[in-house]
Amino acid sequence: MPISRRTFLATAAASPAVLGSRPLLASSETSSPRGKAEHCIFIWLGGGSSQIDTWDPKAKGDAKEKKAGSYYDAIPTAIPGVQVCSHLSRCAPLLDRFALLRTVHHEVIDEHARATNQVHTGRPTAGTIVYPSIGSAVTATRGPINDRVPGYVLIGFPNVTRGPGFLGSQAGYVYLTDTRVGPAGFSRQPEITDGRQQRREQLLDSMRKGYRDDSSLPQVVADYDTAARQAFAMAGPNFMDIFALDREPNALREGYGGEFGQRLLLSRRLIEGGVRFIEVSHNLGFVNGTGWDTHNEGQLKQHLLIEELDKGLAALVTDLEAKKLLDKTLIVVATEFGRPAQFDGGGGRGHHSKCFSMVLAGGGLKTGQAIGTSDDLGMAVVDEPVSIPDLHATIHAALGTNPAEELYDGARPVPLTDGGTPIAKLFPTA
Repeated sequence: MPISRRTFLATAAASPAVLGSRPLLASSETSSPRGKAEHCIFIWLGGGSSQIDTWDPKAKGDAKEKKAGSYYDAIPTAIPGVQVCSHLSRCAPLLDRFALLRTVHHEVIDEHARATNQVHTGRPTAGTIVYPSIGSAVTATRGPINDRVPGYVLIGFPNVTRGPGFLGSQAGYVYLTDTRVGPAGFSRQPEITDGRQQRREQLLDSMRKGYRDDSSLPQVVADYDTAARQAFAMAGPNFMDIFALDREPNALREGYGGEFGQRLLLSRRLIEGGVRFIEVSHNLGFVNGTGWDTHNEGQLKQHLLIEELDKGLAALVTDLEAKKLLDKTLIVVATEFGRPAQFDGGGGRGHHSKCFSMVLAGGGLKTGQAIGTSDDLGMAVVDEPVSIPDLHATIHAALGTNPAEELYDGARPVPLTDGGTPIAKLFPTA
């Protein structure tokens, strides 16, 4: 008796013996645009960056007079008719490599943690399931490029919102604390030569052989085994040499700027090494005192934060383009929510999630456009709303994955996105 494809996949998920292992992914027949990007650099502006003070400027306001509006002047860009904040002067002439998403929205306003989780996982927090982050979902769907580097690297804050959720450790991240030397846990002792390392791995393989095919053992045992093998593979020079930033020309390093810029330069080297997904945090509070959460006095020096972002991001785009990697690398500039046009009692801004901006660049997309229109104060969507699931669907589609595919939490199928639809205008037509 013939069975449907969905029935077969559900049976396989419930019975690992059907396919020989527990599947993480099932594909769907739903059509979707497909991009050709191979990597993603996800730049996180933690705290909530103001859309009208960066990518979607409006008429100027006045903090002292409590007149709602942008804090800075606007300047023209490489996209006719599209302006950005004057402190994005390096990105402005490169904006034809960008696509601005000016009508992103969700419903979480006053909780940074919930909003951060929603943007990273594409879903509201649930009590019964821990959803994977976008980095882990990309790692699970696209798979590793090679076994000598991790699939997912986090240069930021290691917490559950960035984690693999129900996908388990094989979709987890390697966390970096130092952009100069790399993760200390992967560094071999000087006396461990390649030959000695190989003999160690062969010994461990022989010890583990007896239980690798034992389906009665807990999944955590297999996950640990996988993680250990990956760690051994990454302990050699192929991965650790990526962190030798001093091998880059001085002018290039200086062009990227300070610590945040060096994180982006390292990201380019990680891309060259084969890393699939990298998240880079930029909320260095010591620059303006508050990071992107610009309540009260944080607004006064917000321009320093914007200029630091501008310098590093422009350098990354031009560097990737020079190395012919920009079309292969999707850059996403994301934040948990935006800020209102009104000023608070201290001259800063509160939180606003009904309409805010995110930015895409490269990735083989149809760039040089602004998607969506906000109202006169950047507070409400006028046309072309972009939901968080739509953002996730667009990222997956740009990386060549059908957003309608399903991941598996044990036997439970979980759609890759929460009903998201890729932004069609960003994908070249056939």
